[in-house]
Amino acid sequence: MSTYLIGDIHGCYQEFCALLAQVNFDPAHDELWLTGDLVARGPDSLNVLRKVKSLGDSARIVLGNHDLHLLAVFAGISKNKTKDRLNPLLDAKDCDELINWLRRQPLLQIDHDKKIIMAHAGITPQWNLDTAQRCAKDIEAVLASDSYPLLLDAMYGDMPNNWSENLTGLARLRFSTNALTRMRYCFPGGQLDMICKEKPDAATPPLKPWFDIPRQIPDGYTIVFGHWASLERKGTPTQIIGLDTGCCWGGELTLLRWEDGRYFHQPSLQPKADE
Repeated sequence: MSTYLIGDIHGCYQEFCALLAQVNFDPAHDELWLTGDLVARGPDSLNVLRKVKSLGDSARIVLGNHDLHLLAVFAGISKNKTKDRLNPLLDAKDCDELINWLRRQPLLQIDHDKKIIMAHAGITPQWNLDTAQRCAKDIEAVLASDSYPLLLDAMYGDMPNNWSENLTGLARLRFSTNALTRMRYCFPGGQLDMICKEKPDAATPPLKPWFDIPRQIPDGYTIVFGHWASLERKGTPTQIIGLDTGCCWGGELTLLRWEDGRYFHQPSLQPKADE
């Protein structure tokens, strides 16, 4: 059995299949971890969702901000943007089935034996592992309920940006959603900055990448994330692994085989998408 971890697919179905073929992925024996943002910007979000759903328990995913945006579009809360290329998915006969499956997926994956933690954007330095789990489960519970549109409507916004156990209701859910799916930079105290998207060497002080601020995660765990393609897998500390390498932007799709630390790459087969 092998454990494979893949960065943001963003609707790049051909590249996804080609990368799985490179390693002879066998869902009967292997495990596949996906960093989220399965959909949008690439040409075939529909078949990406169909493929991942068909893998059943052999696939472990986390939801990303683009996956949540798809749910908001489906619910009539957010605008369907042409550049996201979601129409074939939204018009498909099995769209309802895929959406219902997607909104029941987690925002955090943890394997305590392998010491892997996966979240789309990462783990805010203001959280310990127990807090991260509780906050992820809060979001998951609402997404799986009939009231999920209330969360999707409230998730757009950058405040509050500072964690407190006193946060409640939609404010608490918005902070948690931003931390798990949108975060890149933090202030020195760990407060989220939701504006800067520059590479770390171009960011304005005192902002730092979330992973450069002291963390409360136990030693020995590795945090795997996606979301930040411009990092190009560079500049992260030991036990922090970014796997988004911008396939939908004309880059490549990246896979890590956990057991031996070997990386595999599939170059984009599509014209560069508009950002």
